[in-house]
Amino acid sequence: MFLPYYVLTRFIVFLSITVCYVTCVENISIYGPGLQPHKVVLPARYFFINFTHLNEESYTSEFGHQVAVEITGNSLKKSHCRIWSNVLDRKDGTFIVRYKVYEECSKLVINVYYKSKHIKNSPIVIKETILPDQCVCPEKDLNIWLLNNDCPTTYEQIQNDLIPYNKIKIRNAIKKIIKLYHNPESTSFCHYVIKNNEIYRECYGKHIGFNMFADNILLAITRKVVLPDMELVINLGDWPLVRKGDENLPIFSWCGRNDSIDIVMPTYDITESSLENMGRVTLDILSVQGNVDPIWSQREPRAFWRGRDSRAERLKLIDIARANPDLFNASLTNFFFFRDKEAEYGPKLPHISFFKFFDYKYQINIDGTVAAYRLPYLLAGGGLVLKQDSPYYEHFYSQLKPWIHYVPVARDLSDLKKQILWAQENDAEAYKIAKNGRKFVNNHLLPHHIFCYHVSLFSEWSKRIDGEITVDENMTHVPQTKFECTCDSKKSKTHEEL
Repeated sequence: MFLPYYVLTRFIVFLSITVCYVTCVENISIYGPGLQPHKVVLPARYFFINFTHLNEESYTSEFGHQVAVEITGNSLKKSHCRIWSNVLDRKDGTFIVRYKVYEECSKLVINVYYKSKHIKNSPIVIKETILPDQCVCPEKDLNIWLLNNDCPTTYEQIQNDLIPYNKIKIRNAIKKIIKLYHNPESTSFCHYVIKNNEIYRECYGKHIGFNMFADNILLAITRKVVLPDMELVINLGDWPLVRKGDENLPIFSWCGRNDSIDIVMPTYDITESSLENMGRVTLDILSVQGNVDPIWSQREPRAFWRGRDSRAERLKLIDIARANPDLFNASLTNFFFFRDKEAEYGPKLPHISFFKFFDYKYQINIDGTVAAYRLPYLLAGGGLVLKQDSPYYEHFYSQLKPWIHYVPVARDLSDLKKQILWAQENDAEAYKIAKNGRKFVNNHLLPHHIFCYHVSLFSEWSKRIDGEITVDENMTHVPQTKFECTCDSKKSKTHEEL
């Protein structure tokens, strides 16, 4: 007996949909610190959904529309907890889920759906109380905090930066730093004391506005974990201060140089974007990945760059781009250092959305006054980064490898054109390097990694200080913003997956 054609057709469609749903549900992984919000307190929690059978070429926008996330919880004061969440589609079968908790929540439930049905292991129910980032409920044991946040046991950069210091007489060192580097017109820095997990500072210099970045990260950390008592000096300028051959004086800076011995922290830029994730800052490592539209094969095979005139090589880039318009889209957005050359290198173009940079396959990274702090975001966007050789470095540079995570370019840009031609002729290899760059970011430069690095650095530094930690009378106390919390989440133990 034969089935009617329309019945058979409907049966085949139903069967194909069923097989697809089962395949999609089985080929999935869900992971990330946002699945343990009772242990990992961040300004915005996040986790990842990976449909492992998909990639950029097999993914379709229709698939992305079938994924939905709902996160709910009970408020300790009213019925529903105030939670904001969003889903960032990386358009390769992977999704970033971010959510921000604005008050203490209990019985948090994370529901992940595909085609309106729960995926495997969904819903995820967390029984413990979930704290918002504003709560001052620090973990007393720093080692437990490092373990809960899955932080590395050590960082090679930290170990190398701290080699010159062992049982340093901190008060003597700070007196020398003030004497040698207190030049109000050219340098600005703050002397910080952390005592009983409270923060105090005294700043030196004419331009100390950037102390808010140092304040913010120290306040954010001390809300989460009790730091050892310590003193440190944080440089508020971009340029490192202590040169090799000078007396070994411990100054913490956001950028290092091959001939400097400053102790390097994550830059204020990536730190602030981590602290303001899902807040007022729109550009962060996660949002870049979820707001790039074209996949690799649809991007224009040219090199893109926008920026101000903060280095002579940036002017040279404009010369190269004008001579090779088929390979480059590069323009200056502002003139400050070379105003006399605006007629030659202008007109300046308006800023465009950073996300639009990735309409192009190749991204150029050229130093500004120091290292170009946009490098993490260029890597995150999945473009092939052509990185200028540089004496400057950020805290993660030593982990990057040329031809693995980026394509190296000579300091004078003499081989830039050649490297772009190589990328055009070796598209598969260029794409592989671009993917490696994004993978590096996801393994090392997400917001929880930035917290890990700071806490590990301050912990290691505290072990090298000799002398009693005291707060001077003229120091300013940097208080936490008052926020009502019960801090009782430590009483619970595990979460349950249903």
